[in-house]
Amino acid sequence: MAEQKSGHPRGLYVLFATEMWERFNYYGMRAILVYFMTDALLFNKAFASNLYGGYTSLIYLTPLIGGFIADRYWGNRRSIILGGLVMALAEFILFFCSSLYKSNPDLSGFLFYAGLGMMIVGNGFFKPNISSMVGQLYAENDKRKDAAYTIFYMGINVGGMLGPFICGLVGNTGNPDDFKWAFLAAGIGMLLSVITLKFLQDKYVVDADNNPIGVTPKEMADSNSPIKNQLSVTVILGLIALVAVALGLLYLHGQKIFDLSWLMLISLAVILYVIFSDRSLTKVERDKTIAIFVVSFFVVFFWSAFEQAGASLSFFAAEQTNLHISSINYDVPPSWFQSLNSFFVVAFAPVFAWLWVKLGKRNAEPNSPLKMAIGLFLLGLGYVWIAMGVKDVGTNVKVSMIWLTGMYALHSWGELCLSPIGLSLVNKLAPLRFASLLMAVWFMANAAANVLAGKLSALYPPGPAEILKADKAGINLPAILSGQLTPSAQQLATLNEMEVPYQYTSFMGFQIHNLYDFFLLFVIMSGIASLILFLLTRWLSKMMHGVK
Repeated sequence: MAEQKSGHPRGLYVLFATEMWERFNYYGMRAILVYFMTDALLFNKAFASNLYGGYTSLIYLTPLIGGFIADRYWGNRRSIILGGLVMALAEFILFFCSSLYKSNPDLSGFLFYAGLGMMIVGNGFFKPNISSMVGQLYAENDKRKDAAYTIFYMGINVGGMLGPFICGLVGNTGNPDDFKWAFLAAGIGMLLSVITLKFLQDKYVVDADNNPIGVTPKEMADSNSPIKNQLSVTVILGLIALVAVALGLLYLHGQKIFDLSWLMLISLAVILYVIFSDRSLTKVERDKTIAIFVVSFFVVFFWSAFEQAGASLSFFAAEQTNLHISSINYDVPPSWFQSLNSFFVVAFAPVFAWLWVKLGKRNAEPNSPLKMAIGLFLLGLGYVWIAMGVKDVGTNVKVSMIWLTGMYALHSWGELCLSPIGLSLVNKLAPLRFASLLMAVWFMANAAANVLAGKLSALYPPGPAEILKADKAGINLPAILSGQLTPSAQQLATLNEMEVPYQYTSFMGFQIHNLYDFFLLFVIMSGIASLILFLLTRWLSKMMHGVK
């Protein structure tokens, strides 16, 4: 008997908790990652930014593999549990990496890349499958799906709020030796995620007719299935091979030997071929699939600006934000700012869910593409706010926390208009046989955005850390940057050796001389994307054939 539609199925809350602890793991580790790279491993900001972008892009690219294998062989459940175990092991490897960075830097460096590689692969099996399972809890035309994805998105953000707070509290103390405790806490959170799903899935994670969801597809459940046991030697060797590939790609991208942007284009071409070469795809299914690709293109611009949180905005929080709270005489860890986004999402998700329902009753609810255009506009508005905060402010002046706080509030409202709506839209539009693969396309847009985010973060103008480093070498960096002083050949050699930038950067001809210029770049980028998507909403509505 189908479940009554007065509430949500209990399986939603099991998936909520599973995703919450996984996001605790991911966002907790992400919050301290660039600080670990710059403060412990002593990477320069540009290299750390580029490596961060490569890591986060592969995090979102590997769901293409995980989604495909789940659709064809393993099913969602097995993929989630196996991916979660791999990620937990990755965090424990990073714990040992951060324990050895002084005593054995070579081994620590290897463990660092190995840990990131395992995180990338594990996430690939976890992320697309749990998102896909949320929609499977409901009947095809169940109007509760948008609300369900908003509730699920709250689970993501509860974890995203707690992760940076706890990991920042124990790891981002100002002492690089403490980073290991952040990785350990993240690993424990990941184990809790796996345990939650493993012991509750059989009873609660079922569809409207109480049939289990996320199991191995029936057509692959026979003896001819290439993969039957998730812990077989074949599977383990396959995982090791995937980790090695991820590790190699990450290293090559960090060293600028191979740009991951090319991998995005190749992946896109393969997906387009796999889907559109299927002759059983009807015209309506084809149109809906095209709509998924179009909206996914626009989210690249959203996430490339939004994901500055883990890179350039982390530098801004640590170097040019006044972290001292005089009333309690306490300096907050800069990584705590990464909890703000999730805090605002948790606080305002019920408001947005209520708003969409209220507008829907009046037949005034915007369709999904229009909501996403509004999200891009709010993102740009957030950068307008922080650009105002740094305008005409000197390099050595620290600004109030209100500027970062206000920006994260606006970004969170934009995210609520875009991310849960997009997840639900993909689920509603995707043909069932390509459900996980097209959910992975959504995450591939995130992957492309993160590559771009790393490149954009590397444009972050020289700040107090670089000025102090140059000053210790007897070099007046501000005078060189402003053109008041021409550096000697020896000074240039010293700056290069210290990996300190001595020229301002530019992006497509746009010169970046200070933080105001840097933030203005994101205002322009997100504003143009918002306007174009707004103009395309009517055409997209036709392509979606009644889906809103």
